[in-house]
Amino acid sequence: MNEMQHILSTVRQAVDKYGMIEKNDTVAVGLSGGKDSIALLTSLDRLKNFYPKKFSVVGISVDMGFDDAGDIFAPVREFCAEHEIPYHIEKTKIKEIVFDVRKEKNPCSLCAKLRRGALVSCAKELGAGKLALGHHLDDAAETFMLTLVNEGRIGCYSPVTVYEDTAVTVIRPLIYTREADIRSLVKKENLPVVKSPCPEDGNTDRAEIKNVIRELEINHRGLKKRIITAMEKRGLDGWQ
Repeated sequence: MNEMQHILSTVRQAVDKYGMIEKNDTVAVGLSGGKDSIALLTSLDRLKNFYPKKFSVVGISVDMGFDDAGDIFAPVREFCAEHEIPYHIEKTKIKEIVFDVRKEKNPCSLCAKLRRGALVSCAKELGAGKLALGHHLDDAAETFMLTLVNEGRIGCYSPVTVYEDTAVTVIRPLIYTREADIRSLVKKENLPVVKSPCPEDGNTDRAEIKNVIRELEINHRGLKKRIITAMEKRGLDGWQ
């Protein structure tokens, strides 16, 4: 089984188990320009060719308003054009709100919330009832640990989240896909990846937790997958 086939199998497993995609859905994929979102777009674009419930895919990127970033999404736009995937860039003032007006010392939470809101609104405008985000298995395990360490509670985002006020449902088809497999796919398929212009990129609590889990997995192989299994057994936050 090659990299693409393996990821397609884990994506289909998640889509089937959580009923993420229905017949005639339009699925908008949030494209940050990073490896996870481009891998998600590629896998869903392939999946739609043989999945029993016919659906279509569109791509959305959020321009956060970094004036000196240039046309960072050009490689993504070219990729979408080459594969005949409709693509939209949503311009925002998130950078101004987070860094200039609010001057957040820990900006990542607010930034993520604003970007997700922009994606949901754009998906609705484009007629997409589903918004797919590129959170993978490693992300879910890290979020579980971050919530425990920083908030003193057991929690994680849900594989499926319904925004009833917008009629858009957020889905996370990569929840059974390992980050290492995504890296392999991106390298094998030569998928376009762009560097985030955010000054906080890589300098976050999540990066620290990622290193902690990496160390733990040296002596406890499969730890991340067991965290996912535990959340499903517990029925935590929509996991089942």
